[in-house]
Amino acid sequence: MSVRRHIAAIAAVLLLAACSRPEIATYRVPKEKDPELPAAAEAPAPFAANGGGMPSADVPTANGSGLSWSAPADWKVKAASAMRKGSFAISGENGEQADLSITAFPGDVGGELANVNRWRSQVRLAPLGEADLAGAVTRIEHNRLRFTVVDFGGPEGGDSPRILGAIVPYADGTWFFKLMGPASVVARAKPEFLAFLRTVAPSPAP
Repeated sequence: MSVRRHIAAIAAVLLLAACSRPEIATYRVPKEKDPELPAAAEAPAPFAANGGGMPSADVPTANGSGLSWSAPADWKVKAASAMRKGSFAISGENGEQADLSITAFPGDVGGELANVNRWRSQVRLAPLGEADLAGAVTRIEHNRLRFTVVDFGGPEGGDSPRILGAIVPYADGTWFFKLMGPASVVARAKPEFLAFLRTVAPSPAP
């Protein structure tokens, strides 16, 4: 065999060997992402004695001896909560509703003037001074209880929000009866609300 043919034979053997090797494929695996976490729950609004909304859950409610009442039949009972001792929806003539909340907290919750001004701030009225308080409230005594009753309408007039409320010191706490809603609904419900307050009394001993 000539040298040229010998080289050609060796080349053919190497070519066949190369064709028989399995091909090696390279793959890129994408990096796994961390699972998405749910959005954080919105924190409740804090309670302030001189304004703002409902107290947050870290404010203790009054315990021990309580009060009882009898509500009109046309007031719709709403579910109570950790902050509310009672809750009602009161409807007006056009389907609008006012909300009646009954809450209780230890101590005087900042004092009578601070609580009156907190309600005034909720209907965008300026705070009262100590000298103005007596002329802005009505005081009632009934069933061995002292009621400080207020009636505040917003400065815009018309059917802007109005608050009709009562503050009742009892035992070692303070109870709040607040009716708030469109002025026309609150005005229509005022006679029933005042009659309702006369049913409020210390709960019978168990």
